[in-house]
Amino acid sequence: MGDVMICRKVKASLPDLLLAPKLVPAEVRAHVESCAECSKELKELEATMALMDTWEAPEVTPYFDTRMAGLLREEQQAAPAGWLERMRARLMFGNHMSMRPLAAAALALIVAVGGGTYMGFGGFTQKQPTVQASPVIKDLQSLDENAQVFQQLNSMDQQDAGDNGGGI
Repeated sequence: MGDVMICRKVKASLPDLLLAPKLVPAEVRAHVESCAECSKELKELEATMALMDTWEAPEVTPYFDTRMAGLLREEQQAAPAGWLERMRARLMFGNHMSMRPLAAAALALIVAVGGGTYMGFGGFTQKQPTVQASPVIKDLQSLDENAQVFQQLNSMDQQDAGDNGGGI
């Protein structure tokens, strides 16, 4: 694990070792000489720099400036793109980091509206209004609920009347 950390630090200073080797500390140079991976990376960087030194920029045609000025003039005189076209171009080719706040705001709005709608459904249930029953209705309901008790009391009264011989 320690070697990995050392290699990371050394790889960060490989360009300095290539461009200004005297400014790089001795322990970095010693590590590159002893580590095969860091040495390979330095050789690859040297090969890339050698190729960059041999590369030559192409010559610009004499009409380049004239054509570029004409293209710029056409672009300036063209009608500006519509809102939808600009948004499409920004989404397809632009930096998506600028769209993050807009996306976060849209998501927050959707969650708020969706959550409010969901919570609002609880209030839409139809509850039957409670009707206050009159005392007469309450008595009738009580008689219905206690009908069995009243039947037993009635049968007991009839037995008592039969036991007494029909008279008192």
